[in-house]
Amino acid sequence: MPTPTTDKITQAAMETIYLCKFRVSMDGEWLCLRELDDISLTPDPEPTHEDPNYLMANERMNLMNMAKLSIKGLIESALNLGRTLDSDYAPLQQFFVVMEHCLKHGLKAKKTFLGQNKSFWGPLELVEKLVPEAAEITASVKDLPGLKTPVGRGRAWLRLALMQKKLSEYMKALINRKDLLSEFYEPNALMMEEEGAIIAGLLVGLNVIDANFCMKGEDLDSQVGVIDFSMYLKDGNSTKGSEGDGQITAILDQKNYVEELNRHLSATVNNLQAKVDALEKSNTKLTEELAVANNRIITLQEEMERVKEESSYILESNRKVTKDRSADGHALTEARKQLKEETQLRLDVEKELEVQIGMRQEMELAMKMLEKDVCEKQDALVALRQQLDDLRALKHELSFKLQSSDMGVKQKSELNSRLEEKTNQMAATIKQLEQRLRQAEKDRQLAQHDNRLFKQEFGDKINSLQLEVEELSRQRSHLELELKRERDRWSHSRQRSQENKKGAKNWLRQDGKLKTQEENAKLKQPLREENSVLPHTSPSGTREEQEQPSGCGDAEICQLCREEGSRSKKKNTCKNCGGTFCEACSANELPLPSSINPERVCNPCHEQLMQQYSSSPL
Repeated sequence: MPTPTTDKITQAAMETIYLCKFRVSMDGEWLCLRELDDISLTPDPEPTHEDPNYLMANERMNLMNMAKLSIKGLIESALNLGRTLDSDYAPLQQFFVVMEHCLKHGLKAKKTFLGQNKSFWGPLELVEKLVPEAAEITASVKDLPGLKTPVGRGRAWLRLALMQKKLSEYMKALINRKDLLSEFYEPNALMMEEEGAIIAGLLVGLNVIDANFCMKGEDLDSQVGVIDFSMYLKDGNSTKGSEGDGQITAILDQKNYVEELNRHLSATVNNLQAKVDALEKSNTKLTEELAVANNRIITLQEEMERVKEESSYILESNRKVTKDRSADGHALTEARKQLKEETQLRLDVEKELEVQIGMRQEMELAMKMLEKDVCEKQDALVALRQQLDDLRALKHELSFKLQSSDMGVKQKSELNSRLEEKTNQMAATIKQLEQRLRQAEKDRQLAQHDNRLFKQEFGDKINSLQLEVEELSRQRSHLELELKRERDRWSHSRQRSQENKKGAKNWLRQDGKLKTQEENAKLKQPLREENSVLPHTSPSGTREEQEQPSGCGDAEICQLCREEGSRSKKKNTCKNCGGTFCEACSANELPLPSSINPERVCNPCHEQLMQQYSSSPL
């Protein structure tokens, strides 16, 4: 047997199958439906553990998302349409269906003779008690002849409230009184939670649209309220509008909002002006009443003076009567009665005078408060006029932006036309390039054919030439090897010759003195003859002379032997290099190019000059 909790869950799911079977969410501007498996529509043999609060919360969230989508779609489509909406407009019909489901969510069932009944007309009737302006709508709905059911009256009330542009205000006033709504709704219903306040806030945007309904011939009792999800499902082929269209739409929305705010402020200013006029009329009326009261007080004061005079006269007459004691007793009693009456009249007049004085003070206080209220209203009017001027300036600025956006659209259209022309030119250029490509392909095929013919004709010659080239390369490598060997041999022979030269130099240094003396005598005669032939220039020092230590500046030590004992010996100067030498190191004489006679030279210069003379032709 199913438990009562399972029965309630199943009944709630059957009533809202379109909401519980799917989870409703928004992806940008579109509707996304995801199927749920967390509830079963048929009672299971085992008791379920589903939480009813979770199901109600899911329904509230789905209804709120559907209300967002329907309100947004209605506003956008109405602004794009740009005319007054009627009852045949599909987005408007879907909006009323969604609002009907929102008002029906969590309604308590009322028992009647015909069974249980759920109707949202009961909560809507409370609006006229909370907002007096809604009494006219409620009376109009009750007077419609074609409405027979509470559901039809509720639908007619929603349409009239939308026409009056007060639907958001009425819903806010109704949601704020949850103590009254608790008689009609469950605690976790949409109207009792924060989702209802969100939907009431979203309804403010509907004030920018204009709607006109003719409900006399419309059958509102038998309409079936089913939400059409196809209007909000995302289409894969749909494309977003351009950025310029979005900017124009935003500017139009701002313009409509400013116009609506301007109308609202104008109505507020008119109401305040009417209140100020009424206050001025009441002020003049109170002033007249105050003047009448002042006149009445003056007359009462005069009557009081007259009564005082009469009472004083009566007292004097009574005194005379008591003195004389001759008057009749009956006259005395009448005089006493008259005195009592006059005294009572005097007391009444004094009380009335006090009342009039209090009324006068109250009227003066009321006049001061009225003057203060009038000053505050005038300040409010000044502030409202300033806001109205600001709104007019904002409207002018928005119109300027609209004109600039129109100019931008024109420029973009011109740019698009230019781009189309360039695209056509590029297409023509591409066709020409394709033709050139085909021609180049044909030329390439012809060149390949000619190349094949050339290879067939000169193939044998090319092979023979390649063989000859290979033979020449082998001969070249062989010659390079022989050249390398010859270079190695030449380098070895050069090293040997250098070693022989070094040995000869050492031997010449050892036997230089003897040989130079013998050769000096032999070469004196030929040198004299060659002196006239040789150029008169001093020979430059060789590399070996440059490498010798330069000690010419030292006149005490021989630059060649460097012996300490040579300080006391006689020194000679070489006429060739200019150095200072001892007798042993400068014992030779030779004729120099600068002089005809033989001059004393050092041993190194002697050897060098002898080599030069021996190598020179006679």
